[in-house]
Amino acid sequence: MVLQIFIGSVMILANVLAAGLAAWIMEWGFSRLHGWLLREPHRPKLLMVLLVVSLWAMGVVTVGVWLWAICFRLLGVFHTMEAAVYFSLTSYTTLGYGDVILPKDWRILGAMTGAGGFLNFGILAAMLVEALRHVRLSQLQAYRGK
Repeated sequence: MVLQIFIGSVMILANVLAAGLAAWIMEWGFSRLHGWLLREPHRPKLLMVLLVVSLWAMGVVTVGVWLWAICFRLLGVFHTMEAAVYFSLTSYTTLGYGDVILPKDWRILGAMTGAGGFLNFGILAAMLVEALRHVRLSQLQAYRGK
């Protein structure tokens, strides 16, 4: 049990670090485009921000799922990578079909996969809202400053 909690905690931290690194890269990219984002027309650029951040969020989820799947394979929990990815995806998204389950010795780790995914989805939703809010407020300030 303690080993599962330790491994799960390390995996959750790795997922949060991956999301943080991705957020840092995204923020760097937006800072480089800041002047362009403030020029007219604003709405298409806001849509572009929504699309980029959504793709970013999907990428972070994909990385998280693969990290968990690799962990499960390295631990020998699943015999195929397909099963490991499938279980990781359904657990990480908290969908949990239950058609592929962990052996009893590893079920705490499965629950931690869901908890980590739930945490990351919260972080990603907050980042999406913050990116849109920041760009839109900057656009409105630039518009009013004319």
